[in-house]
Amino acid sequence: MSAWITGLGTIASLELRQRVRSVAWIVLLAVVFVLVGIVTLLLWFSLTRFGEGSLDNAAIYSSIVFFVLLVGTLVTPAVSGGAINAERDAGTLATTQVTLVSASQIVLGKFLAAWTIALTFLAASLPFIVLAVIIGGVPVTTMMSSLGVLVLELGVVAAIGVGLSGLQTRALFSVVTTYLIVAALSIGTLIAFGLGGLVNQTEVRNVYIGLDYSGEIDPETGLPEEIRCLEPQVSTYQAPRFDRVWWFLAANPYIVLADASPTTFDRDGYPEDLFGGIGLGIRQAQIPPETESTYDECEQARNGFKGSNDYPTPEEIYASTVPSWFVGLLIHVILAALALWGATARTRTPSKRLPKGSRVA
Repeated sequence: MSAWITGLGTIASLELRQRVRSVAWIVLLAVVFVLVGIVTLLLWFSLTRFGEGSLDNAAIYSSIVFFVLLVGTLVTPAVSGGAINAERDAGTLATTQVTLVSASQIVLGKFLAAWTIALTFLAASLPFIVLAVIIGGVPVTTMMSSLGVLVLELGVVAAIGVGLSGLQTRALFSVVTTYLIVAALSIGTLIAFGLGGLVNQTEVRNVYIGLDYSGEIDPETGLPEEIRCLEPQVSTYQAPRFDRVWWFLAANPYIVLADASPTTFDRDGYPEDLFGGIGLGIRQAQIPPETESTYDECEQARNGFKGSNDYPTPEEIYASTVPSWFVGLLIHVILAALALWGATARTRTPSKRLPKGSRVA
């Protein structure tokens, strides 16, 4: 077992040295550091314009974490998408395959290297994340959960890129395919959710009982002296059923990150950061629309328009619905595992049949 781990570490070490020894990589990290710094400053100055209490809602922290996830999903496919087929094209992969290193060690070693490189973007952003934690009053549970999910999501993207680089012959195709999968999870799920809700519609019946203002009006209250009700007016319209397709959003990495991060609410029950705002959105999508509603203005006038507010607060909606982040994370892990398994099977030697156009050495 120790020999297997040693071989795995050797492959990962060689891959890291090959990837990070160039000056371009240092420049890229510096660019990420500067971009995160600019985003942090812009958030700081924009939030302070809303008052001193706005900094206590951890909005800066959640925005920075989302920005790091965006940068990671944009750069990691370029790093991992050609990890195997680029070496096969250059004729250097066969040199490694004739050693005692197995195909699983090659694939997993390259995956660990790509994951480590993706985590360097998180490391470059750590000073600003720590600053946001200090000035934003972020709970420890929120910080640990969000950073843990962020690390896993970057690993998923790295695994998909390395897996596709082993499954496809050309590096360009595997990089593009990795970007397409990331786009499908990030943007495609939103499109599927929107279109699915519009396709699945239900009829909503609305009854309105109005108040007759044609009689004498009381100058003190502005209401008719004699309460008379008009005939009920019934209207119907089609409402989208997002509660039937909300599970599309469970596979979105940004929603997984938001839903897995515990949020805080203000005294009115509203979320104080982006994690809570996005998490509340997917929780509200689980609730089906009311198919029957009645507004009796006549009865309201009899009560002096002193009706009670029975609507649940956002915090109550958040607490009464089902979290979905673990489902999305499980889907991502399964995709990553299948990609790595396929790459291992394709890289294993001796190979009975090679893809057309591929080279051995």
